[in-house]
Amino acid sequence: MDRAKVRGPYAKTAARRADIIRAARDSFAEHGHAGASLRDIAKRAGISHAAVLHHFENKDELLTAVLAKRDQEEWELAYSSPGGRGEGADSGPRSPVRYLAEILREHQKSPELMRLWTELAASASRPDHPAHAYFVDRHDRVREYTARAMRERADRGELREGMDPESAAALLQAVLHGLQTQWLLNQDLDIIEPLNRFFDLILPPDEGESAG
Repeated sequence: MDRAKVRGPYAKTAARRADIIRAARDSFAEHGHAGASLRDIAKRAGISHAAVLHHFENKDELLTAVLAKRDQEEWELAYSSPGGRGEGADSGPRSPVRYLAEILREHQKSPELMRLWTELAASASRPDHPAHAYFVDRHDRVREYTARAMRERADRGELREGMDPESAAALLQAVLHGLQTQWLLNQDLDIIEPLNRFFDLILPPDEGESAG
């Protein structure tokens, strides 16, 4: 059997799912998770309501797909070169300070998505929220990844004396979430410079990095 013919339907399915996820992201950003409807998402994707349900069981499953897509894009950004050309996972992530600053700048380009994320993160603290398990798992993964990176810095003497890696990881998460919330309330606020000053506090003077 022709392999191209076998791959064809799968490629079309992946493309259709990607269209639906983009439409869902826009609908969630505009109306919030509670206000968005599958019919609105279908209209934005240019397909029928039944076609959406063919690919996603319900709105909650779509929400999880939107959140996972956002994570994937940010992970790819972490491993891309400053010029925007992907270098592959084997080349390792870029400077965490510059990467986090770039993430914040990317979020500022889509304040409606930043607002959606902030609202969901708070609402998902309820155990019965459809995104609760996702946010709990993501929080644990990010916290452990960050703590591991901080432990590696500490082993190399690149963490300020007296600052333990776990606390540094928890503080970094709090700073990132807090700066974005402050910016949503006042979009004239500079949130990159405070991020630089935070790293000045946790890194030794000779190891300080700048987001530029």
